[in-house]
Order: sequence, then structure tokens, then C-alpha cells
Amino acid sequence: MSFDRRTDVEQTGGADRARGSRNRAVAIGVSAAVVAGLLGVGSYMLLEQSEAKERSADSSAQDAKQPGQERSAPAAGPIEGEKTWDAQELTRHHVTTDVAYPMEPPVGGDHNPAWLNCDGVVYEKAVPNVNAVHALEHGAVWVTYNGKAADADVRKLASRVESTPYSLMSPYEGQAGPIMLTAWGKQVTVDGADDRRVAQFFAKYVQGAQTPEPGAPCTGGVDG
Repeated sequence: MSFDRRTDVEQTGGADRARGSRNRAVAIGVSAAVVAGLLGVGSYMLLEQSEAKERSADSSAQDAKQPGQERSAPAAGPIEGEKTWDAQELTRHHVTTDVAYPMEPPVGGDHNPAWLNCDGVVYEKAVPNVNAVHALEHGAVWVTYNGKAADADVRKLASRVESTPYSLMSPYEGQAGPIMLTAWGKQVTVDGADDRRVAQFFAKYVQGAQTPEPGAPCTGGVDG
């Protein structure tokens, strides 16, 4: 019987080459899968970083909508030196005559049917009590000052009011303290614009829980 060694060698070599090709194909496939996985992880991380930047930018944009204000959480309890009046005793009738309020500036009571515009308005002259009280009923904070207040403090407070919806500011010579902040049934006297109670009062009482008519407008009223 004849035996051709060349045929056997050629067959063996062909099988080895076939196995080698399959192994290379498997290795290439595994490498491609690893690369694809790494690319996927990298893309996911880049997407997460991009979304995080967008969220940070959105947050900064929201902060920028209220320039000149300190972001301060409302005080848990009464603000130091704050005076409070019983809301049940502050009547809320609409009247067309002047009202003799028991405190200056007034913190509530009967008032004119027209509210004083209070969408961050700084008045250069004294305003009618009966219209300002109606603004307080809508949730505004009223900043008042007399001749004892420093000009720099008046300018700082005016800047805060101008950037704060539901607030107003006006001179008030009859008041006891140089600077006073008033909301419905609430009032505090401070010596300067940098007093921490200013930020606390704004944070707590601009459209705060004391507001008899939350959401009522601060525009469309009268300008002093």
C-alpha cells in the first residue's frame, strides 16, 4: 500500500492554519467587543458630565434671576427683635377714608380698595398708609426709613427691593427707628442694610405664611 506523506502534511498544515484563522477571528472579535464597551462607558461618562454641567448652569441661571439677594432659608422661629400682632385682630375691610393706625408704619388693618404697586418698587416720597397696607395683605414686605438712616444703607436696601417682587420701599419720617421692615402683622427695626435680620425678614415674609391673600397681584394698583 502506498502512502503519500506530502498529502498528510498538507492536510495537517491546512487544519492548523484554519484553527489559527479561527483563533485570530475570535481574538479580533473579543478585542472589538472590549473596545466597544470602553467607548460606551466613555460616552456614558461624557453624557453624565455634560448633563451635570447643564444642571449646574440651570441652577446658576435661577440664582441670577434674583440679583442682589442673599439666598437665606426662612428663620425657624421669630426673628430677633421682631414684633408680632394677632392676625385675628387686624381687620381687613375696604374703606375710602383715612385710617388711624395704632402703629407706624402700620402692619395691617382696614385699607383702601386699591393696593400700592409693590413689584420691587422704590418710592422717593412717602406713600399713603391705606394703600401700602393693602400691599401687605397681598404678601409684600415694606421697607421704610427716616432721616437717621445712612445714605449707603438706603441705596443697598433700594437695590434689594428693586430685585425682589412683592416688596416696596418708601421714606417714613414718623417711625421710631432709622430702618424698619414690615409685613402683615410683623415688624422689625434694624440699624443698617447689612443687618442679618434684613435677609431673614425677606426670606420669611415675602409671600410668607402670614399673607392673608397669597398670590394676589402686586401690579395693577396705584403708585402712591
